[in-house]
Amino acid sequence: MEESAFNALAEAELARIETALEACGADIDIEPKPGGILELEFDNGSKMIINRHTAAREIWVAAKSGGFHFRFQGESWVNTRDGRELWAMLADLVTAQADQPVQLNPQA
Repeated sequence: MEESAFNALAEAELARIETALEACGADIDIEPKPGGILELEFDNGSKMIINRHTAAREIWVAAKSGGFHFRFQGESWVNTRDGRELWAMLADLVTAQADQPVQLNPQA
């Protein structure tokens, strides 16, 4: 995938993630940063970073429980280690850090 196509795809996904996080009901401070970065700060002080990594053509998530890389395959972003889908895994990671059940709607 060419860099410009990846950046457009990743930016659209990051925008959907930001919208879904804002609508999820958890107390999360979401701060978009230049270069395709979302910085999340939770009520308990923990942080999560979600960003595009253009060189690898991946979306990266740095959470309290570890770092995860997602590559676009077919119609979705999947974890390069275990094949889990980005949205399902992100909901689990946010739930763990928010200390409350969180559901994320990619269509939000």
